[in-house]
Amino acid sequence: MHFSPKAKAVSVALTAFLSSVSAAHANDAFSAESPWMLGDWNGQRTALQNQGYDFSFGYTGEMATLLDAKYASSHGTEYADQFAIGAHLDLEKIAGWKDTEAQITVTERNGRNLSNTSDALNGQSTGVENGHLSSAQEVWGRGQTWRLTDFWIKKKFLEQKLDVKVGRFGEGEDFNSFDCDFQNLALCGSQVGNWVGDQWYNWPVSQWAARVKYNVTPEVYAQVGVYEYNPENLESGKGFNLSTDGSKGAIIPAEVVWSPKVGTEKLPGEYRAGYYYSTADADVISNNDQKDHHQGGWVVAKQQLTAHKGDASRGLTGFVNLTVHDSETNNVSDMQNMGLVYKGAMDSRPKDEIAVGVARINMNDDLNDQRSEEIDAEIYYGLHATNWLTIRPNVQYIRHVGAYKNGENAWVGGIKFQTAF
Repeated sequence: MHFSPKAKAVSVALTAFLSSVSAAHANDAFSAESPWMLGDWNGQRTALQNQGYDFSFGYTGEMATLLDAKYASSHGTEYADQFAIGAHLDLEKIAGWKDTEAQITVTERNGRNLSNTSDALNGQSTGVENGHLSSAQEVWGRGQTWRLTDFWIKKKFLEQKLDVKVGRFGEGEDFNSFDCDFQNLALCGSQVGNWVGDQWYNWPVSQWAARVKYNVTPEVYAQVGVYEYNPENLESGKGFNLSTDGSKGAIIPAEVVWSPKVGTEKLPGEYRAGYYYSTADADVISNNDQKDHHQGGWVVAKQQLTAHKGDASRGLTGFVNLTVHDSETNNVSDMQNMGLVYKGAMDSRPKDEIAVGVARINMNDDLNDQRSEEIDAEIYYGLHATNWLTIRPNVQYIRHVGAYKNGENAWVGGIKFQTAF
């Protein structure tokens, strides 16, 4: 088992904090009712927010262990984590700039990923070249290093109908966006970035970008963006790279988003449909001497379906994600995932949730006839331990690891926890 010293320290600290929760007041450090582990700093934190300064310090840790596999006999356990330090600035309060805000976020990732080290998931148990297409620990990746993840300013115009955002940020913050509560990568976050990852960079990588959004109605908006494609941003030593040297082109996404309130209980939903095009060259899979351009599209649907005993803050929510990619240039031709999340099933635990999801990752037929699709499934229970700590034990099942028709099948156990300091 491989735990970083930092991860061990955080684990011990969290255990100590939980033991003192019941004795604390709502605004005190370690209070279960406080949104922050370290409390309201004797009221100073709320005072700063009222002045336009909102500071955040978050931690995500994920452990994964191989429970069973069809061929592999060796079992392993890995741990990966991420710190995120940020400041959201209301520049109307701070400087008098109407309808203007800014964000700065710095992240640090470390640890190891079971999908890379386990023989069952990296292809060693079946002797294949390519291992797990997804990842058993979504928080791992893009270099275990410090990065400037957000550095942007946003302003609204035309009575707040027009929203313009410029600076450094990733596509998935605004386009093809989705929750990241599952631990398996195929059920977490922007899926386009997972399968066109050679050019579309998800969190925590940032690049120079601009995004323009227009609110057509209170429930519908359309947006378009331009994101620099610069492979140098992936290098571990360039997490704070602000240079455009090495730029190869741009990713241009466009999207329409509808956020209705359904029925008499006003149950929230979100529906997204989008398209992306890359101006950068990409190899044609059938002939690497030829070049073409990435393009594709997505549909995302999330809708709360029921209210629990009339309480709309609890109930059943369903979701579906679909992505389609250019088979000329992309290894993954399409991806689908779907699932259900029930929040507050037990009256004694109204903020807990239970969720199940399954994803299908379909490989390009032009690669070879040995690879077809990989299936990733996960079920988790989200324990709302305090308002600042959620713990999600989970079980994952991966069928046909690497999308090989006769590939490995594996069971993985995991624990994901997220806290706000």
